Amino acid sequence: MKVSLSLIVTLTMVLHISSERIYSRKRRQAIQSCDSLVFCQGNLLDTIQKARIYADSKTFVDLSQINSEEVTLKNFENFMASTNNKPSKSNITKFIKANFKSESEMEDWTPPDYKPNPPFLKSIYHSAMYFFAKDVVSLWPKLGRRIKKSVKDDPSRYSLIPVPEGFIIPGGRFREIYYWDSYWIIKGLIISDMHDTAKGMLDNFIHLIKTHGMIPNGSRVYYLNRSQPPLFTMMVDLYISSRPDTKWLIANVEHLDTELMFWINERTIPVTKDGVEYKLAHYGPQSNTPRPESYNEDLITCATFPSDDEKASCYIALKAGAESGWDFSSRWLFDRDGKTSSNLTSIDTKRIAPVDLNAFLYKSFSLLSEYYGGLGNTGKEAEWAERAKTWRDTIEAVFYDKDDGIWYDYDTKLNRNRKVFFASNFAPLWAQAYDLKKKSEYGKKAAEYMKAESIDTYLGGIPTSVEQSGEQWDLPNGWPPLQEFVVLGLHMTEHPEAQKIARTFANRWISANMKGYQRDNAMYEKYDAVEPGVYGGGGEYEVQLGFGWTNGVALSFIHTFYSSAHSISKALLKPYIYFGLISLIMYISNVLR
Repeated sequence: MKVSLSLIVTLTMVLHISSERIYSRKRRQAIQSCDSLVFCQGNLLDTIQKARIYADSKTFVDLSQINSEEVTLKNFENFMASTNNKPSKSNITKFIKANFKSESEMEDWTPPDYKPNPPFLKSIYHSAMYFFAKDVVSLWPKLGRRIKKSVKDDPSRYSLIPVPEGFIIPGGRFREIYYWDSYWIIKGLIISDMHDTAKGMLDNFIHLIKTHGMIPNGSRVYYLNRSQPPLFTMMVDLYISSRPDTKWLIANVEHLDTELMFWINERTIPVTKDGVEYKLAHYGPQSNTPRPESYNEDLITCATFPSDDEKASCYIALKAGAESGWDFSSRWLFDRDGKTSSNLTSIDTKRIAPVDLNAFLYKSFSLLSEYYGGLGNTGKEAEWAERAKTWRDTIEAVFYDKDDGIWYDYDTKLNRNRKVFFASNFAPLWAQAYDLKKKSEYGKKAAEYMKAESIDTYLGGIPTSVEQSGEQWDLPNGWPPLQEFVVLGLHMTEHPEAQKIARTFANRWISANMKGYQRDNAMYEKYDAVEPGVYGGGGEYEVQLGFGWTNGVALSFIHTFYSSAHSISKALLKPYIYFGLISLIMYISNVLR
């Protein structure tokens, strides 16, 4: 059968146009934060958040429904009809009061294993540090929470995701579990001899993995579209290293596997450097709508874009920035030349292959391989060991700059490293994602890099960056996790100059914490790296106090640099051994007295 050339051309054009329309429709399709038509999407959320009833968008989505979701939505439909779809702010306020209530979904909880005087305190040889550490330990019960039975019985009325065990919250507006915060909280708990509480927090994460196949940003339904830096396997290592619990590991190792496979399957991209293609992870949730808990802020940020597709890309970038934990930073902002920017509308988080994220994954792969090996699963041991080796080699090839002696993020659009100081550049030292036979060399070069960037001049701690963008993950703010990346990363290289810098900044950071605590009787989420003891600013919300990870890092530094127990632990390798030894030594000392 003969077909004319003109007909073929016509059919081709029609198919091309049709496919373009289908693709365009697909791109414009909204991918929501979660299924809830109250807390994550829909006209009710849009109407209430746009009315700006609350200064903080998170306030509304943390309210509980008085009735079922079905009744709430029906009431809203009737409400809109009664106002001709043009409700006033006063009308909306009345609707909220009639259908929602501000109640605590959680109850205060004092962990049963809380001790006001844990054994570790007796090993602190610096009196001021001793009393400060004692005060920090006393904060744990103030941050303890557990889910109320009413929430567990009818979770559909709440945005909170119920978990089975009690836990420690960060503090302030962060009244639920947060993923990466929990690493330093658990570390502080273990130092405080609260192993059962730490285990309970791990069990909560296992519950989330079983239920959702991943660990969300936090334990709210509006966080289900994104995660946070993958530190869960490293949290498990904190627990297992301090209290060998083979039974727990046997029961749960498969869930560690599941969580890491989420990152491999959902968050890896091809990266090309010097003509060679690698696979690395990036932050990249698929949801392309405003964050429910920052709804108005996202609408304002993305309003400058004319098309729906551009707005959707902007929302994705903001959610990816939130997934990184760095919400927000010049690290994710770009000018036309690919340099850092201070304009939040230029955010393109997915474009970066972050050095810290990939270092976390390397460490997690290595640990999981060890766990499988210890449990006798040689096949899985080899699988994860090979994956870890590949990841470490890739980190060296893509991120490490031999001339500068540091690791840099990789710009996947321009196929080049982003040679800018961020404290996250030191994360491979902290995760030991390098050839340990050369650790002294890496430490020496990293110390030289610190001085070359004049970071040693900051008296309040290590700045997140040297860019003053107005965003909270930039100068002048110093954040607790980043202090540990740099300080412990340098310290573990055992190079004398690196260790000297580590001790200097550990002292500066703890001193800043103490100064702020003495003034305000509070521990803050972040601090000013320029003005010691002053809390940090910037970002979308007021500074928060509490504060989980700040407490954990403070105890970590005191334990490492001001505790005789730590020097013993270095010789004996595993923390759980020295806890027993210290107890024995103290017992013998008491007997001899």
